Amino acid sequence: MIYDTINKIQPKKKNIYLVFTADSMFQGGKKVVNTLKKHKIKGSFFFTGNALRMEEHKDIIAEIVAAGHYVGGHSDKHLLYATWENRDSLIVSVKEIEDDIKANAKELEKFGVTKEQSLWFIPPYEYYNSTSVEVTEKLGYRVLNYTPGTATPADYTTPDMINYQPTQKLINKLYNHEKAVGLNGAIILIHPGVSDLRDDKLYNRLDEIITYFTKCGYSFKGLNEVE
Repeated sequence: MIYDTINKIQPKKKNIYLVFTADSMFQGGKKVVNTLKKHKIKGSFFFTGNALRMEEHKDIIAEIVAAGHYVGGHSDKHLLYATWENRDSLIVSVKEIEDDIKANAKELEKFGVTKEQSLWFIPPYEYYNSTSVEVTEKLGYRVLNYTPGTATPADYTTPDMINYQPTQKLINKLYNHEKAVGLNGAIILIHPGVSDLRDDKLYNRLDEIITYFTKCGYSFKGLNEVE
């Protein structure tokens, strides 16, 4: 656990949890859903209120809910809780965090997803501190984040960024991490919507990733399949 978040689920079992977080960009949603359907597995999707309110996303989100994938919150307005330079100091108030999470829950309810069905929560930007985690948990949620070392969350980077990570490099890092320490209970995060400046979108390689780890003996589970 890092900052009291959960980054592995039942690590003694050879299961992998694919999670997808989306704010306003969700152009890869249909591709992801079709890939999961092809492999007959469930994924876990975390949406901001921004995404849930966008007319162009409503049909695919409704399809995700109807297909039985896990659906949870990712904040309402995609708030940044703390500066990148000083993680331990909030730049928003406790009330702003509370109100933002509650507003996100109301948007989920419009798709028939109740709070009881969406108690896992991934913080916006996958970035948080001890205070924001405590605030979120006091509202009854369990704070989740990706497993360190999996590398895939860097799929948002674009070639103009100093920290740009090409997709093949991310996949190589993921495979090497599995060879080094295994992926039992791992939470692998992929962004189903990224900038058009990035040509090699990781979600387009999801089929390859699932096939590879299936051959390694892993099963894929949604968070609503946790025993």
